[in-house]
Amino acid sequence: MSLFQPLQLPNGTLIPNRIAKAAMEENMADAQQAPSAELLRLYQSWAEGEAGLLLSGNVMIDSRAMTGPAGVVLEDGAQLEKFRQWAQIGRSKGAQFWLQTNHPGRQIQANLGQQAWAPSSVALQLGRLSKLFAVPKAMDEADIAELIQRFVRTAQLAEEAGFSGVQIHAAHGYLLSQFLSPLSNQRSDQWGGALDNRARLLLEIVRAVRAVVSPQFCVAVKLNSADFQRGGFEAVDARRVVEMLNELAVDLVELSGGSYEAPAMQGDARDGRTLAREAYFLEFAAEIAGVAKMPIMVTGGIRRRAVVEQVLASGVAMAGIATALAVNPDLPREWRAGQDSQPQLAPIAWRNKVLASLAYMAVVKFQLRQLSRGRAPRPQVSPLRALLLERFNSARRTRQYRRLMARR
Repeated sequence: MSLFQPLQLPNGTLIPNRIAKAAMEENMADAQQAPSAELLRLYQSWAEGEAGLLLSGNVMIDSRAMTGPAGVVLEDGAQLEKFRQWAQIGRSKGAQFWLQTNHPGRQIQANLGQQAWAPSSVALQLGRLSKLFAVPKAMDEADIAELIQRFVRTAQLAEEAGFSGVQIHAAHGYLLSQFLSPLSNQRSDQWGGALDNRARLLLEIVRAVRAVVSPQFCVAVKLNSADFQRGGFEAVDARRVVEMLNELAVDLVELSGGSYEAPAMQGDARDGRTLAREAYFLEFAAEIAGVAKMPIMVTGGIRRRAVVEQVLASGVAMAGIATALAVNPDLPREWRAGQDSQPQLAPIAWRNKVLASLAYMAVVKFQLRQLSRGRAPRPQVSPLRALLLERFNSARRTRQYRRLMARR
């Protein structure tokens, strides 16, 4: 199968090729938590790179619940014109452009000053870095009802703004992933216990979103193939959740893996398992593609055309590329032209794996900032320098965020 063969989704939508720009957390909102001019410039570069599908970084459904202080929020129509501009730019070269909608749950930094929500009051276990994250409050029925409606409202606004779909984020240890994991979900009510109950919230959100958007508007899910923690959400659970999603009008499922506690999405796992350098989750994805009624997409370290071809040959419908498109946003166009481009960032082999994970994310964000300013990426930037710059920017934006929330 060719990388540049269109993909028809269950709702009839066509994605022009099999390459997706997977989500990366940009943290480039303006002072009103809307898409900034820099963010628009960044997506212009990806639109011109000719990936068939662009997935935004986290778009938060609640301004009180942020994965980072400079995240984009879409919870009402106050800044909708800026979202319209963003949608228009992302779709300007023919790509599908979906917003990734998310709630961090317990993965919210304590210095943001907000109450963290989670299925149970179970804090993150990150050793000495655990204190950086808020101890969460176990959600009650009213909290859960509000959460569902927030996912619905953000999807409605996304369609109104001109995006072609949403991806509901239920991976990487964020709130919906926390409900799926027996480690973080210790409830004994209808939202916890057996997997059918732990998956209930995700299924209810998908149903509620699908009920209010138009048939041609795409609804996708991002799901962990595994959490890579002993006793957590495992591949057999992922397979069962996909079988549950088969009964709903889901247009695509993206498979990734890991969380803040075990950042397998960066090629490392806390429990010591060895992961391939590229297409980390392909084995899981190929197996799940065999039972899925919707197309499956796999993301994780892909940077070479030959690996994308391997992904497609396995029965997986799409390959999601993240870091490589931060280093070279023109990658799909270059592959189409016959160039053998293979962009990459050097791995960071620091002893402290959590700190190494933060440094790697900082190096990626450094590349995104370069692109957002119209500059060439710098993949050889020092990880320490990138991390310090990211910490400085985060501290500045945290102060700005706390002032904004105090005024509200």
